[in-house]
Amino acid sequence: MPIDFTVSQYVLTALLFVWTGFVRTGLGFGGAALGLPLLLFVNNQPLLWLPVIGLHLLFFSGLTLRTRLHNVDWRYLGRSSLYIVPTAIVGVFGLVNLPTWWLNLFIYSVTLFYGVIWLLNRAITSQHNWVDKVLLMVGGYIAGTSLTGAPLMVAVYMRNVKAEMLRDTLFVLWFVLVSIKMTTFVVLSVNLHLPFAIGLLPVAAIGHFAGLKAHHKIMQNDVAFKRWVGGGLVILSSLGLLHLS
Repeated sequence: MPIDFTVSQYVLTALLFVWTGFVRTGLGFGGAALGLPLLLFVNNQPLLWLPVIGLHLLFFSGLTLRTRLHNVDWRYLGRSSLYIVPTAIVGVFGLVNLPTWWLNLFIYSVTLFYGVIWLLNRAITSQHNWVDKVLLMVGGYIAGTSLTGAPLMVAVYMRNVKAEMLRDTLFVLWFVLVSIKMTTFVVLSVNLHLPFAIGLLPVAAIGHFAGLKAHHKIMQNDVAFKRWVGGGLVILSSLGLLHLS
C-alpha cells in the first residue's frame, strides 16, 4: 500500500498525530479512538493508520513506563487480561479479513457512540462483576479490530484500580494489546509503513509531551473537555457515516 500524499495531506496528518499524542498522554487513553476517525478522512484505509498508531503507542508508552512500572496494578492487570486478550486476538483477525467499508462503518459507529456519551455527559459504568467481564471482552474485541475499545475497558479499570495507578496500568495494557496486534501484522505480512511511522514520531512527540504537562488540568476539567471532544466526534463520525452511505 504505497503512500502517495499531497503536501496538504502530509500537513494534516502531522497535525492529527500531534492530537493523538496529546490525547494519549493527556487522558491516559483514547489516542486511537479520538484520532483514527479523523485520519480516515485523510485516507480511508484503516490498515494504513493502525500499524503507525500502534508503533507510536509502543514507543511512547514504553518511554513513559521506563520509570513507572512500580506504579502498575499488576494483580488486576493479570486478572482482567484473561477476558481482554482472547477477544482482542479475535478482533485482530477480523481487522485483516474484513472489507474496508465494513471496518470504516464499525469505526465510525463506535466513535459516534462515544461522542454521544461524552457530549451528554453520560458515563459507561459497571456495578456488577458480570458486566465488568462483558465490557472487558467487548472492549478487547474492539481494540483488536480498531484500537478504539479503550473507553469500555477504562470504565471497568476505574472501578478496580486506584486513581493514582490508573494511567500507568492502562499504558501497560495498551502496550500488551498493541504488541499482539503488531505481531499479528508481521506474521500476516501486513505493511507496517515503518519509514512513515518514524517520520511522524517528532510531531507525535510534541503532542505527547504537551499531554504530559496538561494531564492534571484535563483531569480537573474532565467533563468540559469530554463534552467539547464528544461534540466534535458526533459531527465527524456522522459525516463519515454519510460518506459511506
